[in-house]
Amino acid sequence: MADEKKSSRFPSILTGLRGALMLLAGIYAVLFPGAALLVLTTFAAALFVIDGVLGLWAITFGGGKTGNFWFDVVRNALSIIVGILILISPLLGTLITAAFLVYLVAFQAIFVGGMEIVVVVRERELYAKIWPVLLSGVLYVLFGLLLVFWPLEAAVALVMVGGVLMMVFAFGLMGLAWRLYRAGH
Repeated sequence: MADEKKSSRFPSILTGLRGALMLLAGIYAVLFPGAALLVLTTFAAALFVIDGVLGLWAITFGGGKTGNFWFDVVRNALSIIVGILILISPLLGTLITAAFLVYLVAFQAIFVGGMEIVVVVRERELYAKIWPVLLSGVLYVLFGLLLVFWPLEAAVALVMVGGVLMMVFAFGLMGLAWRLYRAGH
């Protein structure tokens, strides 16, 4: 009976462990955002290599064929090559990846802000007040421009924001774990 009670609480223990690990990762991301970005990029590179190797393995020894043999070979080979290149120089890989993602977000923000401004000006008779939408559009554009002109600082700031969000989510997981534990799960 005691073993049954212990094993039934296993989900709550795992949930609490997830929350604790996420809290530690969030704290690490806030305190050491550059290092956290480097670790994240290194793990992504390892996943690229593993994905490429497993993909080539599946093509070679797998049962089902997709009909896109050469596409699959090239895709998996590129995955391995990119992963190895990032693993050879993780700092350079991190800088390139972070800059690319920041520029992607920046151009999206500029585009969305510009579209908001254009739409509210063209359709102003449909809005009771246009200044909130105009302000939103201008802020989007300014945010995008900040990201364009300071991409690495923006990447560090975004990692820190992600760390804070991880900590908030971690507390939610730990609260859920406590509720599961109290309920006997």
